[in-house]
Amino acid sequence: MKSEIENEVEKTLEDHECDCCSKENHEEHNCECHDEEEKVEQKKDKKNEKYEEKIKELEEKNLRSQAELVNYRKRKDEEVSRIMKYANEDIVKRILPVLDNFERAIDMDDDNLEDEVSKFLSGFKMIYVDFKNAMKEFEVIDIDGKNKPFDPTYHEAVLTDVVEGVEPGMVVEVLQKGYLLKDRVIRPAMVKVSE
Repeated sequence: MKSEIENEVEKTLEDHECDCCSKENHEEHNCECHDEEEKVEQKKDKKNEKYEEKIKELEEKNLRSQAELVNYRKRKDEEVSRIMKYANEDIVKRILPVLDNFERAIDMDDDNLEDEVSKFLSGFKMIYVDFKNAMKEFEVIDIDGKNKPFDPTYHEAVLTDVVEGVEPGMVVEVLQKGYLLKDRVIRPAMVKVSE
């Protein structure tokens, strides 16, 4: 199949027969029909250049689109993995007050292990241990802060006190435990800090 430009060139040559030469010898003579032929060739070259530019432009767009798609997939995968990593955060936050209440109940126990309260609290202790083990499985870890330097990342100072023999900026008492979920603080420890 001939292109539109080739058909145009043939039509021009047929319509405009050169008197000075035959079709075979057109290139040897310099007449008007040769000028027409050159113009058609120039048009053909310009169209080819435009097509080549368009092809390059489309190839560049295609490469950019592919790069954007790869970047989108990476961002999506990172976001999904981050969401999956901390998916349990809301549930753990809801459970922490229950765990605090278990600890308060266990702290009520005294040295007399024969009274009814101690027997009752021994059941609480078993439940508490199971609870703590389940939390460890989900990588929920206590923030240990007593007798350590105050760190605002992990601690929330709610009280300050002057304590002899303790240098300033040390945690002297943990009022409420803090917790980490994997590597994220989900609740800072409420602490008393020395002045």
